[in-house]
Amino acid sequence: MERELKVKPIRNGTVIDHIAGGQALNVLKILGISGTTDASVSVVMNVPSKRLGKKDIVKVEERELGEDEVNKIALIAPSATINIVREYAVVEKFEVDLPCEIMGVVRCQNPSCISNTQEPIKSRMLVKRKNPVLLRCVYCEQPLTERIADYLI
Repeated sequence: MERELKVKPIRNGTVIDHIAGGQALNVLKILGISGTTDASVSVVMNVPSKRLGKKDIVKVEERELGEDEVNKIALIAPSATINIVREYAVVEKFEVDLPCEIMGVVRCQNPSCISNTQEPIKSRMLVKRKNPVLLRCVYCEQPLTERIADYLI
């Protein structure tokens, strides 16, 4: 007999689906959710997905995401979908989409870049490719493709 894991539906909040397998903990970090949170959070990791092979899902009750949070999630999970739930029904569903330029969200991985010095300059990254994500620093042209979550500001 095959058993299926069921995650309780949420009444109000946000469901982030189609997160690349293993990235759910980075999504929680982006949302500022740690083990000491009062929020009701469900995390499902590395479940089978026809679209991604493996995917993660994050459900956060009583919270709707801001544009900055959605843009950060798009950096590490470019295939993610955001579902806004109210009274147990999905009232809005959309795929994340990166803007052409990101300012003050990701720092350059080049330690010598002017954006990493004491100069009062915000980091600026051009989005060269959306999936998989490829960023390029406007100032030093250093590419950033891997471990993007490590460089989030």
